[in-house]
Amino acid sequence: MADVEPRPTIHWISPLPPAETDIAHYTARVLPALSKKTEVVLWTDAREWDPALERHATVRRFDPDTVMPRDFAAASRGTGPEMLFLHIGNSWVFHAGFLRLAQRIPTFVVLHDLAIQELMIEAVEQNEWDAPSYLAGLAKWYGAEGKRLGQACLNRTEKGSAISASLPGFELVLDKALGVLTHTELAHHAVQARLPQLPAQVLPLPFEIGPAPLPRRTSSGPLRLLQFGWIGPNRRLEQILEALAQMPEGFDYRLDVMGKVWDSDLIYDKLTQLNLAHRVHLHGFVSEPVLDDALRQAHLVLNLRHPSMGEASGSQLRIWNAAAPSVVTREGWYAGLPEDVVYSVDTDNEIAQLQALFAKLAADRRAGDEIGTAGRAYFEAHHAPTAYAQNIVAWAAETVGQAGRDLALRLSSERHKARNLHPDLQKRLEVLTATARSKL
Repeated sequence: MADVEPRPTIHWISPLPPAETDIAHYTARVLPALSKKTEVVLWTDAREWDPALERHATVRRFDPDTVMPRDFAAASRGTGPEMLFLHIGNSWVFHAGFLRLAQRIPTFVVLHDLAIQELMIEAVEQNEWDAPSYLAGLAKWYGAEGKRLGQACLNRTEKGSAISASLPGFELVLDKALGVLTHTELAHHAVQARLPQLPAQVLPLPFEIGPAPLPRRTSSGPLRLLQFGWIGPNRRLEQILEALAQMPEGFDYRLDVMGKVWDSDLIYDKLTQLNLAHRVHLHGFVSEPVLDDALRQAHLVLNLRHPSMGEASGSQLRIWNAAAPSVVTREGWYAGLPEDVVYSVDTDNEIAQLQALFAKLAADRRAGDEIGTAGRAYFEAHHAPTAYAQNIVAWAAETVGQAGRDLALRLSSERHKARNLHPDLQKRLEVLTATARSKL
């Protein structure tokens, strides 16, 4: 009888649907392909999850402050090695507990956001992390000036978004990492510049490739504009509204905003001030079928981000999956995309470029079809979950055996290096992280 190949167990610590973050949806998208290669145990600190996930994996609820390695081992279902993957994004709501877990237990970290100052600062403000640990981490990796800026953020005399280019903060969740996975070359290079001994891998962000879309875009009537997702100040909604308010009289459009807005009162006030309330509709988060239908109807999807949090955009993959035309900020990851798969604008001429694009699409509702079709083709060629699952398992399996032994040596070495980083290398790191941060 032929030997049966051992199946490893992957412990996947991540937000899960229905959590209102694309990282939860990313997990759901990659799970079917991942479960074909391994035994998957999903771990969550949330009170609920989509029962459909249990078709592909075991789901366990856990306390990130008390769980121990033996608890993961006890839940193992495979016959091969065990690997823990911990997902880190920039929202304290979904990742504060994971931030604390990263300080205690060695894992492979999937770094969805390179700049995580907002996660750390808000976790402290929400009593989900302690200020001494935050400040000690900044002092270790950025010296006295880093600690000073961190304290200024806690005192609210400085903003995390303002210091993230030079102090992205990702190092603080990688102290005990066995390896790190990123989804862009820019983030990968930034991590390697800071932690050259840490095993690192870069893979294109995966998204389930759906059936060929059937667009429902009309050739007449209002120009349908769409923005969606977790909409913070960096998503440029205020600037979009300014651009729309300055369009010529007779410009016929409708803007649907589907997602959570960081300050809805501010936006409602702005809509009133600019006389846009009858044109712009705030829906809050909507179901995936509703969003997908809106994408099929949209003549243009607005996916601007400046400054960015430093990783690839799951929203852009969803847009491409729907073959919808979109406009992005020409920075970082987006700047490296082929010119024919998105429209691009520059922050120093943002409103004028948006207005020119609005006018172009208003004159010809089909003008964006070619961009949408090319985006769908690019998406199919680069972002399939099957290849992602194969590569993530292969990389972890190759790394896990040596990773534990390397960790102790790396911790000792990094304590010295972090305090004595050569000024030239520090400058290179700042350039890399500032560039990477501006790409989502």
